[in-house]
Amino acid sequence: MANDYSDRRRMGGDDEAGDRLGAAEVAAENIAWRKRSKRRVCKFCVEKVATIDYKDVNLLRYFLSDRGKIVPPRVTGACAKHQRMIRTAIARGRMIALVPFTTTGS
Repeated sequence: MANDYSDRRRMGGDDEAGDRLGAAEVAAENIAWRKRSKRRVCKFCVEKVATIDYKDVNLLRYFLSDRGKIVPPRVTGACAKHQRMIRTAIARGRMIALVPFTTTGS
C-alpha cells in the first residue's frame, strides 16, 4: 500500500517529482473548499426591512471600512437591492456629516 499516491503524500513520500502536490493541485483544493462554504444571506431580506434609515449611524458604520469606504456586498452579504439602499443612505449620511467621507488625513 506504500505505492499508493495518497499514502506517500501523507507519509512524506519519496523525493520524486510526482510525490508532492503542485501549486495547481493546492489551488484546486482551496477553490473546491471555498465553493462549498455557506453563502451569506442578506440580513435586511431576512428581517424584511423596507427602508434603511440614513440617521442610523451604528448600522451604516457596519457597512463602512476603517478607511471610510463602502464594503462590497460579497463581504457583507447584502443583496443588490439593499446594497443600493445602503449606498444611498451612506451618501445622505455623509452629506449631513453623520458618516465620514474618510477617516484618514488632516
